[in-house]
Amino acid sequence: MNDKLYLFLAVSIVVAAIAFGFAVWLYKWIKRQPSDNKRVAEVGGYIRNGANAFLRKEYIVLAKFCGVAAILIFVFLPKPLWSGESIISNLVMALAYLAGAVFSAIAGKIGIQVATVANVKTAESAQKGGIKPSFLSAFRGGAVMGMAVVGSVLLGVSLVYIIAMFVNQTSALLGFSFGASSLALFAKAGGGIFTKTADISADLVGKVELGIPEDDPRNPAVIADNVGDNVGDVAGMGADLFDSNVASMAAAIIMAVALGKSMNSDFTAVIFCFSALGLLSSILGVMFARMGKKGDPTHALNLSTYVTTGVFTVLTALATLIFKFDWRIWGATAIGLFVGVIIGITSDYFTNDNKKPVRNVAKASNSGPAFTILSGFSYGLISVLPAMVGIAISALASYNVCKSLDPGNPIAGMFGISMAAVGMLSIVGMIISNDAYGPIADNARGLVEMGDLGDEALEITDSLDSAGNTVKAVTKGFAISAAGLTIISLLGAFISEVNEAAGEIVLSGFDIVNPTVFFGMLVGAAVPAVFSAMLMLGVDKNAQRMVAEIHRQFRDIIGLKEGKKGVVPEYDKCIEIATDGALKELIPAGLISIIITLAVGFIGGVRAVGGYLAGNIISGLLLALLMSNAGGLWDNAKKYVESGAEGGKGSIAHKSAVVGDTVGDPFKDTAGPSINTQITVVSLVASLMASLFLHYSIF
Repeated sequence: MNDKLYLFLAVSIVVAAIAFGFAVWLYKWIKRQPSDNKRVAEVGGYIRNGANAFLRKEYIVLAKFCGVAAILIFVFLPKPLWSGESIISNLVMALAYLAGAVFSAIAGKIGIQVATVANVKTAESAQKGGIKPSFLSAFRGGAVMGMAVVGSVLLGVSLVYIIAMFVNQTSALLGFSFGASSLALFAKAGGGIFTKTADISADLVGKVELGIPEDDPRNPAVIADNVGDNVGDVAGMGADLFDSNVASMAAAIIMAVALGKSMNSDFTAVIFCFSALGLLSSILGVMFARMGKKGDPTHALNLSTYVTTGVFTVLTALATLIFKFDWRIWGATAIGLFVGVIIGITSDYFTNDNKKPVRNVAKASNSGPAFTILSGFSYGLISVLPAMVGIAISALASYNVCKSLDPGNPIAGMFGISMAAVGMLSIVGMIISNDAYGPIADNARGLVEMGDLGDEALEITDSLDSAGNTVKAVTKGFAISAAGLTIISLLGAFISEVNEAAGEIVLSGFDIVNPTVFFGMLVGAAVPAVFSAMLMLGVDKNAQRMVAEIHRQFRDIIGLKEGKKGVVPEYDKCIEIATDGALKELIPAGLISIIITLAVGFIGGVRAVGGYLAGNIISGLLLALLMSNAGGLWDNAKKYVESGAEGGKGSIAHKSAVVGDTVGDPFKDTAGPSINTQITVVSLVASLMASLFLHYSIF
């Protein structure tokens, strides 16, 4: 390793340690905020216990899956044990896989721990101190998650890379990434099924049938709904973005090593440098995040993102100048970052209740739920275009910027795309902070209502919750787009691994006229649709069971519907239904994606897998963007009507908008954000299995 690489590996570990220290300071600051309301503490305890119980059961299931997967990896990867190669390589790969899964699981656990404290503090700050301290409690709660996740990424990748260098096996990074991705896939799917089961059930019975408020304590599903916000939107999204960040760094490093061999140079130092500076920029962004005089939380969240973007751009330009990195690499990184911000802004246009699409859908809701769904789905389809074009432009531009690094080598241009993905995910610490803020604010709103903290506190938390929904749509668009670039770069890593296994350049691209490649494309395009359907059917079946349970409780528990004093619903029954259903449904959907990938590889070989990945990427990105934006749009159309527009609560428009939101819930919080993890997983499986697909296939 050269001196620069030693330096930036050390810097990465130090910056990760600073992030952990900052996260601890933020957590202690949150805990110091005053909270003494017994009812809020009681309900907060229900939510915390429910979230931890679900996570414990989910992790037991996933530990079994990861244990079996680790044994299979040890036996087969990077080469089968019986091939005569060193057993150490297989052991390192299996341990790297387990390390990725453990790091990802810890990130989710930290998020739950902090969010279930911050929600109580945010609720009571709204009553005692007003919107500014309430906002800060929610945002800093999210920031703990952001710092912990990205600190774990930087530390984990640095340590695995050091070990990989000693055993001369950089593919161990793909094992680490696969561990993070497989855990994230199931955590996101399981959390998404849990949260939307409860959310849909609570809304349909509470709002549509009985006309009671969203977080009315009489509703048996209300605690499960709040638990779901944590296990789906905090633990699940944290694992998802952990996975995307690790995958982008792993793909970039794999190609940097391959490129370095052909050019007798080393490009890995710049990856660690830029990633460390990205985390440092996020730390600075979080430190200076404040609400302005207008008291607009959306503006505060977006401004912190833009400040972080600017700081990162300046710091990486200075690093490029001082350490004499290639400016073309900086250019590719900057392209990815700025396209990510632009995609976030376009997502905001289609999901913000101040913009035309949301207001047009709210207006259409006066004519019934069919028009709510038709108009919302149509705007969701339109919203796909700018994001897809943005991803295409960033991939094309970054490829062309870097292809001259080593003319004639296909890896040079793909390395440019991987650096664009690193750039897009460079400010992921801030993105996670904003994203985790949303469910904390949502929980706080429920606690204010259930704790009866007054109309002013409810108005404040409504404002914070609305900002969270708007920013969540932006962060989801950002995450999906970043995953898109990451997966395109993983396609480059796949080509690199195939050529490495063959000992010569057997792949430089994929000819779609080739029937083997086209076979793979068609199968790959179908997988995200089937995967999404399985998750949403899981929500559908589970929600039907929960609706029946809610009806039973309102029917059998005397005085519950009337809200008589001392009559409490059986909250644990709904939590149990959501938990059992999520754990039952989470494994099959993820497993089928992996099995189909293996089948395509062993049937059609590496060219079929190349086509399969291309089809999976295009279809997956389209569906993920459509579902994320349409779901966010329906959610905010409902909230816009509830704010008093189009007849307000109880009107035809309101009931139609609630129906639209129940359709959008599994779109935006279950299937949509899980797809980008699914395509990352199959891309990593393809890269890890490249050698086997090359030597063992039917065609």
